[in-house]
Order: sequence, then structure tokens, then C-alpha cells
Amino acid sequence: MALLRVEKVYKSFQGFLALSGVSLEVRAEAFHALVGPNGAGKTTLFNVITGRLVPDQGRVFFRDREITGWPTPKVARLGIAVAFQRAQPFPSMTVLEAVVLARLGYTGQTFRLLRPLSSFPEAQAKAQAALAKVGLEAHAGRRVAELPLGDLKRLDVAMALVAEPEILLLDEPLAGLSRAERRRMVDFIGDLLRREGVTLLFTEHDTEAVLALADRVTVLHQGQVLAEGTPEEIRRDAAVRAAFLGGGA
Repeated sequence: MALLRVEKVYKSFQGFLALSGVSLEVRAEAFHALVGPNGAGKTTLFNVITGRLVPDQGRVFFRDREITGWPTPKVARLGIAVAFQRAQPFPSMTVLEAVVLARLGYTGQTFRLLRPLSSFPEAQAKAQAALAKVGLEAHAGRRVAELPLGDLKRLDVAMALVAEPEILLLDEPLAGLSRAERRRMVDFIGDLLRREGVTLLFTEHDTEAVLALADRVTVLHQGQVLAEGTPEEIRRDAAVRAAFLGGGA
């Protein structure tokens, strides 16, 4: 049974059809990559899944429960967390404060923020645990603005994991990293999420990383599903090579 299911989703913006009948199934504990050229519709699909956008047509299901158009906080509390590529979380806050605030947002407690964050012991404990999982516990007191990009990426993951999700959506988690940093991040994400039993749906332009991390790949092109299969099946697909991999063998 699919943990997450998208059925024939359409979404347009001022006449531009960003998604055209996209269907997708992500099974529990899978590492599922969503790939395609810029403008293929990947981030739009993420936004539909997480409730940031309402589709023009089509439906979204989580554990066979329809969640189409649900508000983002409600989707998050159901068990779907997301970290976007250009996240710049609260640069003036400390690392710990940023994750505490994320926890409060996921649990619907941001209306209580007239109180200092230190007055939320449960959220602090969850935040400290999330930082330990991503290896940032020693940086809890640093300002977010002081972190190098690689640690910011780990912080984004911690801010998503603090929701204790069943499925994590990562939008280009390797963007901006050096080749060596990308290898380390692939190992980090794979080891962490398998240990936690969290399902992964991610977008990524780094073909090598996709082939190393994913066990299932869906290729989007011009808002439609061009192909789906194992990484090796996608590597051999002539249509995929022409549209996305540059036509090479």
C-alpha cells in the first residue's frame, strides 16, 4: 500500500500548465526521487502535496486518507514534513531556538510565542534530540547565520525531523554543496532516515546522488510523468536520457 498517493493532479498559473495529470505513489520507507529539468513541476508538486497550493484538478492521499487542499500545518501534523532548497531559518536565532520554534509550529503552539522559547520544555527536549540526530548538538548555541552551508542543510533536516514525520520531502538537499560535501550529505541522509524509519521523497539535479540514494525514481518533464522505475531502469531509458540526462549513454 502506498503511504502517499497523488492522482491525476493539474495545476496552472496564469495559463501556464505546471502540472498536467501527474500521478505518483510513494511506498512506506522507500527513498523516492522526483527528477526532471528546471520547470518540470517538481516544486509545484511538493507544494500541492504539502497544502501550499490547491490543485486545479486531482487528489492527494496520505495512508488512503484524502488530504487535497488541507492547510499546511494540518498536513504537517498528519506526518508530512518538508525542507525546501532555499530555506534560511531565523538567522538571528540560535540553532536550538530555530528547531524549538519549528516544533512549536508543527504542534500548533506558535500562538503562545509571547512567552520565551525557554518556557517550552517539551519542545526543547524534542529539538535537542533532533539536533543530536543530525550531529549539530554541539552547535545548539550558535547563531543560525554563523553556520556554513552544509550545517544549514543539516539544520533544515532537523527542523523537519522535529515534527516526527512519517515522510520527509527534501527539495534539492544537495544544492550549493561541493562534490565532497554532496557525497557526505547523501550518506548522512540515507543513514539517518533508514535508522529513523522515515520515508523520503526528494528532488535533486545531481544524477549521481539520485542513483546512489533512491530506490525508486519518477521523472517529470513539462509537467507530466515521463518515466518511473528503479534507478537502473531510469538510467537506461532513452526518453529520459534525451529529456534530462543529455542524451548520453
